[in-house]
Amino acid sequence: MPRNSRCAAILGCMALTATVAGCSSLTPSSAGGDGDLVLRVQGMPPATDKPGVALFKKQVADFEKANPGIKVKGSTTVFDPLTFSAKLSGGNVEDVIKVPLTEPQRLIQQKQVQPITGQLKEWKHFKEFNPQVLQPLTDSAGDVYGVPQNPYAQGLVYNRELFAKAGLDPDRPPATWEEVRAAAKRISDRTGKAGFVHESKDNQGGWQLAMLSYAFGGELEKEQGGKYTATLTGEPTKKALRLLKDMRWKDDSLGKTLLNNQNDVIKQFAAGQVGMFMGSPGTYRLAKMQFGMENTDAFGAAPMPQSGGDATLTGGDIYMVPKSADKKHAAAAVEWLTFVYAKPQYSTDIAAEQAKALSADPKSAVGVPTLPVFDKKRQSEIDAAIKPYINVKLQNFKPYVDGLSTLKLKPEPPYQAQKLYTALDPVVQAVLTERDADIDALLASAEKDVNAKLAADQK
Repeated sequence: MPRNSRCAAILGCMALTATVAGCSSLTPSSAGGDGDLVLRVQGMPPATDKPGVALFKKQVADFEKANPGIKVKGSTTVFDPLTFSAKLSGGNVEDVIKVPLTEPQRLIQQKQVQPITGQLKEWKHFKEFNPQVLQPLTDSAGDVYGVPQNPYAQGLVYNRELFAKAGLDPDRPPATWEEVRAAAKRISDRTGKAGFVHESKDNQGGWQLAMLSYAFGGELEKEQGGKYTATLTGEPTKKALRLLKDMRWKDDSLGKTLLNNQNDVIKQFAAGQVGMFMGSPGTYRLAKMQFGMENTDAFGAAPMPQSGGDATLTGGDIYMVPKSADKKHAAAAVEWLTFVYAKPQYSTDIAAEQAKALSADPKSAVGVPTLPVFDKKRQSEIDAAIKPYINVKLQNFKPYVDGLSTLKLKPEPPYQAQKLYTALDPVVQAVLTERDADIDALLASAEKDVNAKLAADQK
């Protein structure tokens, strides 16, 4: 996932994000007043997520009551690939860090985070974790280094109202990228709105190109002999860019604002100005809670359209313990991770309690589909527990839920994905803003640049 703070507001109805009044100053881990151990945690929610803030303050209080002698201090720090590595190397981070799914394998290989397998296995439900969500957090020896929060799989978000106005069936969203292209042109021609919008800046152009490449059957990175190299010049990636180029210059269906990050796109979507974009169902929360989408019944979600790949990109937030945390703080950190992220995603009682609390706020979103953190049996029990409190129109997410099982879930490029995305942003931007952009040359130049950086990183 590219850099920004959106995941705190995006991922799922039960987005539990670390909170307690005030931000931590990055002084070394220490004991607080009266001998309390102060545990500094990243993940404080944005002020716009009032239900999440209220809910998690209760979680903090419950945790401190269950763990006397530990005081939790929240941090508003968010992941930034331009500064994160330096802060981590210098030990200038909290005791619990929150990173996108692009980062764990690199952090594990560079020994900048601590394994937490032993403590996690003490929890009796450890074996019920969905192996898919733990695999990107695990090293070759089987040690686990983190706990996921509301993992997701990318799909197609679309405006059902604009579909209807364009004469399209909102219950039958596009299943292929050729169908997306046709629908985008029809929406643009008949409504005057952007038929489809592709993100293009803040590393998000490269991130979304990875999604497209997967859908076309491509890869952006390969591993051989323990070393990673970029593979940006594959034909599937070129086909994906040719599609965007045709939609921009032949169809004129991508709108007039071409340099966007995800917040830009969702803000436009919430205002009814965008027909389709690539995103997870969890973007519903951001559209409703941060950008004030009034007609939420227009929100539709479908599985990722395909063109030969039968795959979609998966991601999510990962909470890890940095190497800089001493033994006592590391132990407290794992207690926090288990209490705050693992148990609530497993317990039907907690899920129901949180869903009830969230549903009391009219701005909340309870019931938005996410990938299951635990096995299918447990997920069905969780779904049943929160059913009385669901306040989203589940029918509008049905295409996504029904179609997701047919696709392979592929994580982001496992090594230095942000460097790939940084190099690919200008490629996407050129395709969207320059009629004569040379896709082959742009990708070849980006691949050469990234491979030089990856080689230096792996010496």
